Amino acid sequence: MRDPAELPPAPPSLPSDAVRRTRALAVSCLLGLIVLGLAWELWLAPLRPGGSWWALKVLPLTLPLPGLLKHRLYTYRWLSLLVWLYFTEGIVRATSESGLSAALAWGQVALCLGLFAACALHVRLRLRAAARAHTTAPG
Repeated sequence: MRDPAELPPAPPSLPSDAVRRTRALAVSCLLGLIVLGLAWELWLAPLRPGGSWWALKVLPLTLPLPGLLKHRLYTYRWLSLLVWLYFTEGIVRATSESGLSAALAWGQVALCLGLFAACALHVRLRLRAAARAHTTAPG
């Protein structure tokens, strides 16, 4: 029987600080995209005076919120793909519009890049931790 001091430490049951930070960044960027999309299309620079139905574009962004808050890895994976639709819209509008609308579009691009980076890093950290736990598990 091996000495308990020689055994590797048990994998932490709580997420690491890096995982918590990537989750916080992902949730913050997602909420930022929702707020920005609503404010942009309803008040700040709508396509039509008085607001635009284009504000409904934020509805798909509300779907991943419960999954992010419940630490569902699959949600981070598909959200990292969904965000590219909003990135594309932001790039198109940033380069084709002017004034406040272009500035808001660049803000959307920045939030999309932050969200993608947070999701990708979160998935990578979680998979690495799971692999490490699997290799160090007794048996």
